[in-house]
Amino acid sequence: MAVDYTVIVLYLAGMLAMGWWGMRRAKSKSEFLVAGRRLGPWMYSGTMAAIVLGGASTIGGVGLGYKYGLSGAWMVFTIGLGLLALSVFFSARIARLKVYTVSEMLDLRYGGKAGVISGVVMWAYTLMLAVTSTIAYATIFDVLFDMPRTVAIVLGGAIVVAYSTLGGMWSITLTDMVQFVVKTIGVLILLLPIAVIKAGGFAEMKAQLPTEYFAPLGIGGETIFTYVLIYTFGMLIGQDIWQRVFTARTDKVAKWGGTVAGTYCLVYALAGAVIGTAAKVLYPNLPSADDAFATIVKDELPMGVRGLVLAAALAAVMSTSSGALIACATVANNDIWSRLRGLTAGGGGEDHDEVKGNRLFILLMGIATIAIAIALNDVVQALTVAYNLLVGGLLVPILGGLLWRRGTVQGALAAVTVGGLSVIGLMWAYGILANEPVYYGLLASLAAYVIVSLATRPTDAAVLANWRARLAGQEAAEADGTPETVPAAATG
Repeated sequence: MAVDYTVIVLYLAGMLAMGWWGMRRAKSKSEFLVAGRRLGPWMYSGTMAAIVLGGASTIGGVGLGYKYGLSGAWMVFTIGLGLLALSVFFSARIARLKVYTVSEMLDLRYGGKAGVISGVVMWAYTLMLAVTSTIAYATIFDVLFDMPRTVAIVLGGAIVVAYSTLGGMWSITLTDMVQFVVKTIGVLILLLPIAVIKAGGFAEMKAQLPTEYFAPLGIGGETIFTYVLIYTFGMLIGQDIWQRVFTARTDKVAKWGGTVAGTYCLVYALAGAVIGTAAKVLYPNLPSADDAFATIVKDELPMGVRGLVLAAALAAVMSTSSGALIACATVANNDIWSRLRGLTAGGGGEDHDEVKGNRLFILLMGIATIAIAIALNDVVQALTVAYNLLVGGLLVPILGGLLWRRGTVQGALAAVTVGGLSVIGLMWAYGILANEPVYYGLLASLAAYVIVSLATRPTDAAVLANWRARLAGQEAAEADGTPETVPAAATG
């Protein structure tokens, strides 16, 4: 294992070095939170793919393949569909707004007053996403070093918090690019063909496994529909995803770079399911499907390659964790703390001072994330609550604001409140892991939005005029505090 350990240690050291390098670039709020809105298509595509394909997509995707066969790809596939939908239909408009958070977008569209409550919901979602990603370190470090759970969480979490705090989005972008390359080589180029060959090829896999393992809808129609509601729609509105859209150099980069990343996700989904199916042939009686990834890596890969593939799993977890962490800190500082102090989001000081403030919030949220990860036992329930609240409370007012001009701030607040409370009540009644809470919560949110919007006065014409101007990219330089054109250097 010495060679494998060396690969992992060098990888982790490289992450910290990039955090230090990113610190030298992040001199303004725009640089720190959205990488100066300078990313070109190559870097944008790589970092977007890195953040959406986390530990759940890698370890969990292989586990679903082990349990259900090729139809286990549907979870990650719906993530890719969501990213494609966001990129093709919405990302160009989102990028032109030149904001930092989803709540700022809601304030622009509805004329204020919608930001605080939506910020609280978004903060809870990003915090739980960061926590569940951090817990995944325990699984990987246990395979690598036979390390106690708490020590593994602290070690992995501390590395992510360190490079995220140092350089903000620049550090995260650089590390995500490395993580994207490592994941591509480790999972797609190495593990996928080796797993299939070790299982005897596709013909042998079909001979060894039941027919339903190769049925496209074997996982079940209701499960696929739930994945679409939670993950596809979740991709459309999550702060962690939007904050990456804000990093695009132009609206065309956001559209086409995101389309490439979404297509990559579809390939990654199928690869994970095939690896899991191969693991089922090799190890038909594993105690848990989620053990499939670690088992096939540990037992079937040669020295050195094993270290690279485990580094790929670590990369998947780190990219999601760091993206969720900076999103959580951005919302906490700009949408909640600033407003509680009576300041407008993004206001209240010079850019350099705001860099210090956002850096402090990343550190604080990082410490909180590690502490919660150590204390929390049921990861699936925590993540389910977060996604249910996100989709049930925020999907309707966000998409409604983008698609329906008659929507009002009162309708948006009603949608967030009714949808959020409905989801909480239904989870209490049906159980946290039931499908009904997100189904009925989303319908309740939609009904409240439409009824209250139609029953109240239309949004002020001046607010809508400003909204349309921002969607068209006008006044962007003034809103962002940066020049309309930026150098092409270091944009990928």
